[in-house]
Amino acid sequence: MLDPSSSEEEGDEILEVEHKEVAAPKTTGGARLSPGRAADGHGGGGLQPRGRGSGSGRPSSPSPSVGSDKEKEDLEKMQREEEERKKRLQLYVFVMRCIAYPFNAKQPTDMARRQQKISKQQLQTVKERFQQFLNGETQIVADEAFINAVQSYYEVFLKSDRVSRMVQSGGCSASDSREVFKKHIEKRVRSLPEIDGLSKETVLSSWIAKFDTIYRGEEDPRKHQQRMTASAASELILSKDQLYEMFQQILGIKKFEHQLLYNACQLDNPDEQAAQIRRELDGRLQMADQITQLGGRFPRFASREMEAMYIEELRSSVNLLMANLESMPVSKGGEFKLQKLKRGHNTSIMDMGQEDENTLSKSDVVLSFTLEVVLHPTPNSPKQSELHKMTVSKGCPDSDLKIKLAIRMDKPQNMKHCGYLWAIGKNVWKRWKKRFFVLVQVSQYTFAMCSYREKKAEPVELLQLDGYTVDYTDPQPGLDGGRTFFNAVKEGDTVIFASDDEQDRILWVQAMYRATGQSHKPVPPTQVQKLNSRGGTAPQLDAPISQFYADRAQKHGMDEFISANPCNFDHASLFELVQRLTLDHRLNDSYSCLIPVYVCERDSSVCVRHPQGWFSPGQVFVLDEYCARYGVRGCHRHLCYLSDLLERAENGAMIDPTLLHYSFAFCASHVHGNRPDGIGTVTVEEKERFEEIKERLRVLLENQITHFRYCFPFGRPEGALKATLSLLERVLMKDIVTPVPQEEVKAVIRKCLEQAALVNYQRLSDYAKLEENVGRLVTPAKKLEDTIRLAELVIEVLQQNEEHHAEVSLLRDHNKCGGAWRKASVFDVHESSPVPNSHSTTSIRWGYVSMAQLTSFFLLIDLLKELRAFAWWSDLMVEHAETFLCLYSADMDAALEVQPPDSWDSFPLFQLLNDFLRIDYNLCNGKFHKHLQDLYAPLVVRYVDLMESSIAQSIHRGFERESWEPVNNGSGTSEDLFWKLDALQTFIRDLHWPEEEFGKHLETRLKLMSSDMIESCVKRTRAAFEAKLQKSSRATDFRVPQSICTMFNVMVDAKAQSAKLCAMDLGQERQYHSQIDNLIEETVKEMITLLVAKFVVILESVLAKLSRYDEGTLFSSFLSFTVKAASKYVDVPKPGMDVADGYVTFVRHSQDMLREKVNEEVYIERLFDQWYTSTMNLIGTWLTDRMDLQLHVYQLKILIRVVKKKYRDFRLQGVLDSTLNSKMYETVRNRLTLEEATASVREGGMQGISMKDSDEEDNDN
Repeated sequence: MLDPSSSEEEGDEILEVEHKEVAAPKTTGGARLSPGRAADGHGGGGLQPRGRGSGSGRPSSPSPSVGSDKEKEDLEKMQREEEERKKRLQLYVFVMRCIAYPFNAKQPTDMARRQQKISKQQLQTVKERFQQFLNGETQIVADEAFINAVQSYYEVFLKSDRVSRMVQSGGCSASDSREVFKKHIEKRVRSLPEIDGLSKETVLSSWIAKFDTIYRGEEDPRKHQQRMTASAASELILSKDQLYEMFQQILGIKKFEHQLLYNACQLDNPDEQAAQIRRELDGRLQMADQITQLGGRFPRFASREMEAMYIEELRSSVNLLMANLESMPVSKGGEFKLQKLKRGHNTSIMDMGQEDENTLSKSDVVLSFTLEVVLHPTPNSPKQSELHKMTVSKGCPDSDLKIKLAIRMDKPQNMKHCGYLWAIGKNVWKRWKKRFFVLVQVSQYTFAMCSYREKKAEPVELLQLDGYTVDYTDPQPGLDGGRTFFNAVKEGDTVIFASDDEQDRILWVQAMYRATGQSHKPVPPTQVQKLNSRGGTAPQLDAPISQFYADRAQKHGMDEFISANPCNFDHASLFELVQRLTLDHRLNDSYSCLIPVYVCERDSSVCVRHPQGWFSPGQVFVLDEYCARYGVRGCHRHLCYLSDLLERAENGAMIDPTLLHYSFAFCASHVHGNRPDGIGTVTVEEKERFEEIKERLRVLLENQITHFRYCFPFGRPEGALKATLSLLERVLMKDIVTPVPQEEVKAVIRKCLEQAALVNYQRLSDYAKLEENVGRLVTPAKKLEDTIRLAELVIEVLQQNEEHHAEVSLLRDHNKCGGAWRKASVFDVHESSPVPNSHSTTSIRWGYVSMAQLTSFFLLIDLLKELRAFAWWSDLMVEHAETFLCLYSADMDAALEVQPPDSWDSFPLFQLLNDFLRIDYNLCNGKFHKHLQDLYAPLVVRYVDLMESSIAQSIHRGFERESWEPVNNGSGTSEDLFWKLDALQTFIRDLHWPEEEFGKHLETRLKLMSSDMIESCVKRTRAAFEAKLQKSSRATDFRVPQSICTMFNVMVDAKAQSAKLCAMDLGQERQYHSQIDNLIEETVKEMITLLVAKFVVILESVLAKLSRYDEGTLFSSFLSFTVKAASKYVDVPKPGMDVADGYVTFVRHSQDMLREKVNEEVYIERLFDQWYTSTMNLIGTWLTDRMDLQLHVYQLKILIRVVKKKYRDFRLQGVLDSTLNSKMYETVRNRLTLEEATASVREGGMQGISMKDSDEEDNDN
C-alpha cells in the first residue's frame, strides 16, 4: 500500500497515465437506493463515465450507426465489465472499512498445519524420480525388499489414474503420498523375518527416510522448509496492509485505486471509522423505523407473524453491534476514564427523551495534560522552535525583543479537536464571545463540546452533541467576530460557531460530524483546494489534507463509492459476490486450505483432514466482520457458501465434507426454527433455496459414495469418507431434531454402493480390455487368460477397499482414546461474542455467531454421535463386495462355458479366487464363493475320476513293460505312480476347498484311491519278484540281479509313500493306512522267504554234489582210488575246493549286492538272519542224516571251508552273535571238529584245512 503522505504531484501523474476514467457506481446492479438517496451524498447517483483520452465519452447505449452484431456485443460486454468493476469497487470500500476498524471479529492466534498441494507437474516429477531410483540411476543404497516395495508403490499408487484425478481436484499433498507409502510398507515389514539386533520399527524408519530422499530428489530440504514457513506465517495473523493486498487480488482492485480509496476514506483515522460505524448503525435503525411506521416492504417470510419479529431482530442486531462498539476503547493508552451512559433500545444512538439520565457533568470531561513551557499553547501549536515576542520594561533599549522557544504539549487521548471559536447558543454560551473549545469523546457514543479557561482542567460550559446536526452556514448578521460560520442544530436549539479561517472551520465541522453520527455529510460551500501549476512549487493547501484527498478522489471518479450510504445497498448480494471470489482465491492457493485439527487429550495425537474449502483465518475474519457490520443473515451466508462449494464439488474440486456439514447444519437449524444465530425469522427464499441445496447436496453425496474409490482414492483425504457418510445422514433428516431411521440411511447407502459396484467393475473391465489386441479372434484360452487377469484386478480392488475404505478411522481413534477429544480451533472468537455452552442441556441464548463458533458447536455434536454412527458400514461394504463379485461372475461363467470339455486350465482361476475369499471372514462362503464352489465341484469330481482311471491304466501298462531298472527310490512305474498320487493330492489340497464336508470327501476319496493303487503296485511287484526267482539259476553261478534289489526298493518306497498318501486324521480312515502297511510288511516277508528259499536251493545243490562221496558208495571208492593213483605222478589239486570256492563267491556277491542296492537296512538284516539260519539248519540236517557214516575227507574239507567262511562273512555283515552261535551252529561245529580229528589219524592230516581259526585261513582265497 502506498503511503498516504507520498507525493501528490507524482501520484497525479501516475493516475493520469494509468487511469483516465473512474466512474461512480450506478444505483442499479447490486445497489438499492432509497428515494432520498440523492440528497444524502454529494453528487448523487447521476455521475456518468467520463471520457478517455481527449474527452470522447463512452456511449451509454449502442450507437445507431453500428451495423454489426459483433460491435453491439462488444459494447454490451464493455458495459457489463464496467458495471462489474464499479460493483467491485463499491464492495472493496465496504471491505476496507471492515479491515480498518473491526469491532466484531478477531483474527486467530492458533497455529494451523498446512501441506503443499501437488500439481500435475510435481506429480510427473515425482514419478520420474521414482523411476530413476528403480532404474538404478540414483545413489540411494537399498535392499531388494525396499526396491520391491517402491516398485509396488509406483505401480499401484503413483501411476493410478485416481491419484491423477485427486491431484487435478487440488486435494492431494505430499503428506498423502507419504502416508500411503507408510501404510503400504507396514504389512511388508511386519511379514519380514526377525533379525537379531534390528527391530522392525528401525526398518520402517529407514524405509521412510529413503522414501523422503527419493521423493525430494536433489532439492534442498531447507529451501522447501523456508517456503513452507513463509507461507504458513502469512496464514497466521495478517496485518491490515496484508489484508488490503489480499482483497485487492480477490476483487481485482488496482493499487492506485486502493490508494485513492484509502486516503479518501481516512482509513488510518480511527475516529472517522468509528463515526462511520455510528452513522451506519443509526441508518439501519432508521430503516427499521421507516419499515414499521411507513409500512415498508418486508421480505417474504414463511409466516405473517414473522414480520414483527423481523423488526425486533433488526433492532436487536444493531443493539448488539452498538454494544460491541461501545466496548471498544476510545483510544489506546489514554488516561481518561470513560463514563458509559445508558443506551436506548429503539432510538437512534441515544434516547433523547431521557435527558436527566444522559446529561454530562463537568467532572465527566476533565482533561489531564502537562506543559514544559507555558506561553498560551494549544495542542495545535507547532512543535518546532518559534520566535516569541517578549514584553520589555520601560527602560530597556531593545523594544523588539524576541525569544526562540520550542513548546511541547501532551494531547489528551480523548480530545478530538481544540481551538478558539466564537460561539453563541440558547442554553449555553449565551453571549457571543471567543472561547477556547475542546471536542471531548467520553465514550463511543458520547461527545461533548467544552469551553475552557486558561490553566483550568474543568470546562466552564459544555454541550452534549447527542442528536445535533452540524453543517456549514453563511455569516450571521449582527455577530461581530469570526470570519467563517457553522452551526449545530437540534430540535429546539441552535448553536452558532465561527472561526477565523476556512481551514479551521473545515476541521471543526469534520470532527463534529464524526461525533454527532449524523447521516448528512456537510460539504464546504466553496472549493478550497488551490494547487499551483504542474511546473510550479509544491501545492499550497488552504484545506486540511483529508479534504484534499476527498477532492482528489472525486476528480478520479471515486467520490460516489466513498460517500455511498451502506444502508442503501443489498449487502446480501454483495456478500455473496465477495464470498464467492474469496473462495476462488482460496482454492487457487498453492497450499492446501486451512483445516481443523483434532487433538486427542490423552496421547496428543493429531488427526488432520486435508480437503479444500476452508477459508484462511484472515479471510474468515473479514467475512465475519462484514456479515456482522452490514447485517448479512447467517442463513443466507451459509446458503451461498453451500451453493459455491457444491458448484465446485460438482466440477471436480475436492471439498471437505466436514465444512459442508457445518454450513448445512446451520441452515437446517435456521430453517427448522432452532435459531442457531438468534434469527427466528425464515424467509421463503431461504426455505426454497435450502430445499434446492439440500437436494443438490444429497445428489452430490450419493454420487461421491457411488464413486468413493475415485472421490477418496486410497482413503485420502483421511476421514473424508466418514464425514461424507455423516453428512448424508444429516441431509436425510426431515428436521434438525428427529433422527433419520438407520434402515433408511442404510437403504440409501446400499443403493449407492450397488451402483458403485457397477461403476467400479465397468471401469475395471475397460482398463483390462485396453491390453487386448483389438480385432483379434479371441480363443477360449485367450478368454480364460483375460478372465484370470481380470480376477487379479478384482482382488486388488477388493483388497484396496478393505484396506482404505472398509472402516472409519475416527471411530477407531475414539475407541483407543475413550472419546476424549477436543477441537483445536483455528479461529479465535471476540470476547464479547457469546459462545454457546456446549456442555449444557438447557436452552442457549445466541447472539451473533461467527463461523468459528459454529464450527466448534457442531463439531462437538458430531463427535458425540461418532461412537454409534455407521457401525453397519462394514456390512454394507461386504454387500458391495458381493455385488462387485457377482458382476465379475457373469464374465467368469461366460469364459468357462466356452472352454473345451475335460480341460483343466481353469483351475488356476479357482485357486486365485478361493485363496482370496477363504481368508476373508466376510466373503468366505458368501454368495459368490458358494457360486464358485458349485461351478467347480463337478469339475473337481470329474478331474479326480479321470485321474483315477489314468493312474490305474498306467499301473497296468507300466508293470507289463517294466524292466525293473532302478529309478530314484524304485522302478520307473512305481515312481510315476507315487508322483501322480502325490501330485493329485497336492493339487486337491492346494484348492483349499472351503466347504468342510466336500473337502473331507475329496480327501477321503484320494486316500482310499492311493491305498488301492499302492496295493496294486505291491501285489504286481511281488508277482514279478517270484517270477524272476523262478527263472533264475539254481547253482552257485547264481547272482542276485539288480531287478531283485529294485523290487525290494519298490516295497520300501511304497511303505514310505503310504504313510503320506494314505494317512488320515480320523480313526476310521486310518484303517486304510494300516491295511496297506500290513500288506507291504507281509509282502516283504514273503519276498525275503522266497529269496532265502532260493539261497537254500543253491546250497542244496552243493550238498548234493558232496553226497556222492558218502561212505559205502561205488562212486566214493572210485574217486578215492583215482585221486591216490594220480597223486603219485602229478600235483593233484585239493579235491572239492572249487565247489567250496564257488559257493563262497556266490554268498559274498549276493551279500554285497543286497547291501549296496537295497535301501532298507531292516530288510537286509532280516534277510541275512533268515539266510544264515536256513542254510546252517540245512547243513546240520545233512550232517545229522549221516550220523552213522564217517565223512569223506573231501566232504569234510568242503564243509569246513563253507561253514567257516559263512560264519565269518555273515558276522562281517552285522548278523548278531546270538544268531551266529546258534545251537545248530554248535552242533555242526562239533561234528566237523570230531570228523577232522578222525581224518587226521586216518589220513595223516587235512592238508591245512581245519575248523581252528588261523591267519593263514583268513588270507586264503
